[in-house]
Amino acid sequence: MPFATLPDPAQADHIDDLVERLRLLKIWAGDPSYETIKDRVNAAWTASGRPAAELARRSTVANCFQSGRRRLNTDLVLAVVEALHPDVGYVTQWRQALRVVAGESEAVSQVRVHDKLPQDLVGFTGRTTELDRLALSVAGGGAVVITAIEGMAGVGKTQLAVHAGHLLGRDEPFDRVLFVNLRGFHPDPMQPPADPAAVLDGFLRLLGVPGHQIPHGVDARTAAYRERLAGLRALVVLDNAAGTDQVRPLLPDTPGCLALVTSRRNLAELAATRLTVDVFSPDEALAFLTGAVPEIATGTDPGAAARIAERCGYLPLALSLITGHMRSTPGWTLTDHADRLDERHRDRRLDSGIELALDLSYQHLPADQQRLLRLAALHPGPDVDAYAAAALLGTGLDTARAGLEQLWRDHLLLPAGPGRYTFHDLVRAFATTRAHDQDRPADRRAALTRLFDHYLSTAAAAMDTLHPAEAYRRPRVPPAGSPAPDLSDPDDAVAWLDGERPTMLAVAGHDSAAHAVGLSRVLSRYLGSGHNADAMAIHGHALEAARRIGDATAQAHALRDLGFAHFQMGRVRRAAEYSEQSLTLFRQAGDRSGQGTALHNLGMVAERSGRSEEAVGYLRQALAMYRQAGDRVGESNTLSGLGITLERAGRVAEAIDYCEQALDLAVQTRNTNSEAYALGVLADAELRAGRYEPAGGHLRRALALQRSLGDRIGEAGVLDSLGTLHTRLGEPDDAVGYHEQALVIARESGDQEGVAWVLNSLGEAAHAAGRAEDARRCFTEAATVAGDIGFRDQQARAGAGLGHVHRALGDEATAREHFERALALYADLGAPEAEEVRAALG
Repeated sequence: MPFATLPDPAQADHIDDLVERLRLLKIWAGDPSYETIKDRVNAAWTASGRPAAELARRSTVANCFQSGRRRLNTDLVLAVVEALHPDVGYVTQWRQALRVVAGESEAVSQVRVHDKLPQDLVGFTGRTTELDRLALSVAGGGAVVITAIEGMAGVGKTQLAVHAGHLLGRDEPFDRVLFVNLRGFHPDPMQPPADPAAVLDGFLRLLGVPGHQIPHGVDARTAAYRERLAGLRALVVLDNAAGTDQVRPLLPDTPGCLALVTSRRNLAELAATRLTVDVFSPDEALAFLTGAVPEIATGTDPGAAARIAERCGYLPLALSLITGHMRSTPGWTLTDHADRLDERHRDRRLDSGIELALDLSYQHLPADQQRLLRLAALHPGPDVDAYAAAALLGTGLDTARAGLEQLWRDHLLLPAGPGRYTFHDLVRAFATTRAHDQDRPADRRAALTRLFDHYLSTAAAAMDTLHPAEAYRRPRVPPAGSPAPDLSDPDDAVAWLDGERPTMLAVAGHDSAAHAVGLSRVLSRYLGSGHNADAMAIHGHALEAARRIGDATAQAHALRDLGFAHFQMGRVRRAAEYSEQSLTLFRQAGDRSGQGTALHNLGMVAERSGRSEEAVGYLRQALAMYRQAGDRVGESNTLSGLGITLERAGRVAEAIDYCEQALDLAVQTRNTNSEAYALGVLADAELRAGRYEPAGGHLRRALALQRSLGDRIGEAGVLDSLGTLHTRLGEPDDAVGYHEQALVIARESGDQEGVAWVLNSLGEAAHAAGRAEDARRCFTEAATVAGDIGFRDQQARAGAGLGHVHRALGDEATAREHFERALALYADLGAPEAEEVRAALG
């Protein structure tokens, strides 16, 4: 074996870097041939029930190892990793790295869940045998019933599940209904299968669990979800599942609950009842046609309906599309339609019923709706609204909205929420092919440019609403020229940014360097407030784009923002490297404000590493740069940064002075974000000084501001400080509530520093409440997290906490061991807490 260490995918920053690590893994595994890897992958896929048509080819496997890729086939790369090193933990590391680097992390986490079934299909036909089997499996009552509805694409699995759900709830309504499209087979790799953890988060919210009480991790969420379903008669519909791993955590295990799972995959190991759905029988197809278009005369051929059904391959989706077409051609008989299908089949040599139905439905559309269908299929996000459609078409909002509604009525689009539409996978693939066949590349590029301009300009408008005092720090983005929503209300601005974040991530990963760079710059503040995985992806795309076009200034900004994202995720070494690189480029460009930001980041890195004097030096350099540049926002934030560093070094009076300067400047400039930051830092300094009353007032004001801004990281910090305040006031039970809210946010945001900090705070509150075992558990986890990211201050804090806990438990020897380790760390850091630990040892 050429080397002994497995490549670490978590250290990859971009796709080429990840591909290089995949090549190293191949060498580590003995450098097997692509043919051998392909055979291993296909053996595993075949064993899991994947059909032969979806197996890998040697060329696609080899392509995974080629650099210069814009996107990666996540499913195949993970299969290759497993073929080279079949260790579950290692494959999981690659899955997370792929999500971050390929921009999927938030895509898998963006999923819409519903508390009711979609509308039942009017005139639902056939499937009598399947419905009878399902009713029989439910009739016994008592035990939880899990039914897998399996079959090929377009065969009507979803409609069967929805119809069955409506039937089963008609006589005895369900207490709760949960429905989700798991997006198992979306044709766009930027829309990967939904993460079960995200689905559980949505389900728990629908079941009445407040966001701050939703636990972290799939196992804990599954347990909470099943506990909420206990005693209920609930229907859970898991539509379009990718496979058993995605479904298993979402299944109820409570008697009286029913789960319906639809998938193209074999789910035999999960379900007691399996319904394999095939195309309609000829009689069912005829019944469907008769019920769907009863007003259309037969014409001269009494067998016309049978010919139509046969031409559609008896496939429900094809028949649905055909009947939509038939209703919009008044005066035609069934014979006319059958003859036309025969002509289309002969002329185009179309063998597939779905292709024939799609082609005929498409050809009947007016030219403007054909164009909308083609262009909407190019949209990179999970769904499309009228604003996006108007941008793609270059038309007004009413025209776009009417076009989308008509395509929905013609069964070519599916509803995806109020005013939003999506595609069936087969329809999207058809429309995408038509776009490439019929629209000139220049016209497609122009449509996507209009769409990307829409997202960039609307994002800029949202940021101007939320952070008007920082507008001068962002590039000026002119209006796109297409209709845009009114985002003058901050709540609307945050809702739009949160809702469209997956699409903007996909846009940044597209081929437009200008939009990747623009979105990175415009969204920097928003992404830095807790959306760390997306920040890594979008700023990573921007860096690649800036390098491609040779824009050094754009590279500097992207490097700076990547450095901050790494810092937030506890990767201090990488944060320092990126910040140093950005500082060099900003100096070359003579950008004083940019230098100030890079120096500020380096100051935070030094402070995190326990080098407080070095941190103060960086921050004072940053302050000078901001003042020279006239950057009042940077000046205020750096004054607060100096307050943090000095407060943690025990220089409380100096810290309060700097924080008060920062607060005054923020108020003068009407900078809400800087005001919230300064209030939180000032309150922490006041807490250390024992000034509890003013600290509480400042924290409550800071919390309101952070929530209005949608700054999750800032909100978590303030909640943690409020918890500490209540511990100091002798109210540890109240403190625990604040800390638990903060911990949820820190974990969801990937803020490892915050996780370590809040766990220690929780430990202190539990210790104060006399719950020694809870405290020990919190301190132990805090020590582990802090050790993983090299956060020595919180390692020492956890050690001191464990010392106090073990002393309270009567284990003096263990207590002294922890105190001694904490003292060594604090003394090395030069932290004032060293004296407190010495006193405890003495």
